[in-house]
Amino acid sequence: MNQLIAPAGTGTLDVTSEIGKLRTVMLHRPGREVENLTPELLHKLLFDDIPYLPVIQEEHDQFAETLKDQGVEVLYLEKLVEEALHFGQVKEQFIDQILQESKSNINGASDSLKEFLLDIPGGQLVSKIMAGVRTSEIDEGRKRHLYEFMTDQYPFYLDPMPNLYFTRDPAAVIGNGLTINRMHEGARRRESLFMEYIMKYHPRFSQADIPVWLNRDYDFSVEGGDELVLSEDTLAIGVSARTSARGIERLALNLFQKQDRIKKIVAIEIPKSRAFMHLDTVFTMVDYDKFTIHPAIQGPNGDMNIYILEKHPDDPKRVSISSRTNLIKTLKEVLNLESVTLIPCGGGDAIVAAREQWNDGSNTLAIAPGTVVTYNRNYVSNRIMREHGIEVIEIASSELSRGRGGPRCMSMPLVRDRI
Repeated sequence: MNQLIAPAGTGTLDVTSEIGKLRTVMLHRPGREVENLTPELLHKLLFDDIPYLPVIQEEHDQFAETLKDQGVEVLYLEKLVEEALHFGQVKEQFIDQILQESKSNINGASDSLKEFLLDIPGGQLVSKIMAGVRTSEIDEGRKRHLYEFMTDQYPFYLDPMPNLYFTRDPAAVIGNGLTINRMHEGARRRESLFMEYIMKYHPRFSQADIPVWLNRDYDFSVEGGDELVLSEDTLAIGVSARTSARGIERLALNLFQKQDRIKKIVAIEIPKSRAFMHLDTVFTMVDYDKFTIHPAIQGPNGDMNIYILEKHPDDPKRVSISSRTNLIKTLKEVLNLESVTLIPCGGGDAIVAAREQWNDGSNTLAIAPGTVVTYNRNYVSNRIMREHGIEVIEIASSELSRGRGGPRCMSMPLVRDRI
């Protein structure tokens, strides 16, 4: 077993803004799960195209090295899960839960599949579960029943998990705790199980008494791409195709009951479409008073549906809700700013904005106030940000962008400096 990524007892989480200097981040390097995509499975597994594995890995490695060059500690999801299973001695428990949540009883093969997975060495098990198990991998000697031999033409007993390199969504750090999210789409729902095992069993985190503000057992979805930590006392959460109003209200109630630093949640409704998907695909914070935005989320007069959730003064089982319509005014109000600058994706040009939005031109990862990592393909948006005084660090993106997620989507900050 390789040495721990970090010693036990260093697992403090601390994210109180979107722009504080990034200290520790969790990534997932795309693996064989990407090569298990086929045209027939693209819609089910939430992809529009099939990335070329050697190049997407090369681009992701460049992304990781870019962060390391800026002094960021990079942890890898797959390694953390592997270590959590080893030190928690919970390999069989994990396999059982994965099989249960995968509905992996295609043709009654659950028992055979469990035997197959138990025989895989610990260092390879997590990668195999992420990559998926093809029906052809279970040899006939393990099969017990006629219906196991008849594969029904579906190629997998265990579906691949190609969305895993978007580590932002299954969980999100808020303050000194985190949400472990119920994902909206069935294809991604298993992903947050990895984070649950890391928090429970990895020595870096398991003894740190980390609060979970919302767990993955709640019936309504919340995803990390919709969760933005604007300041120490204010969150913004998108009401989107992937995050429900019910989920937001439950998170608000939990936060107001379990801690006293976060006072407000700004719920921002965005169009419920794949192009917009999460709030961070159309709106990100890049400096104290500067934000990227896709103009298409605003009405003709800049109007939007915005709601501020606060602790109810009389009833702890309710939240107080007030409405707003103007994003700039709302940001100035909740962040106590005299002015706010919205930097339009594609410079506001209808064609350029739509094209670069599709390639995550508004999905920036702030690594310090006024410094962001972006895809190089969004050259108009990058130029406009530079004209607004933002330092833009570009990374290659020909294959990474095929998954419809940008640098913020691909990163889960664990620790940022406070601002």
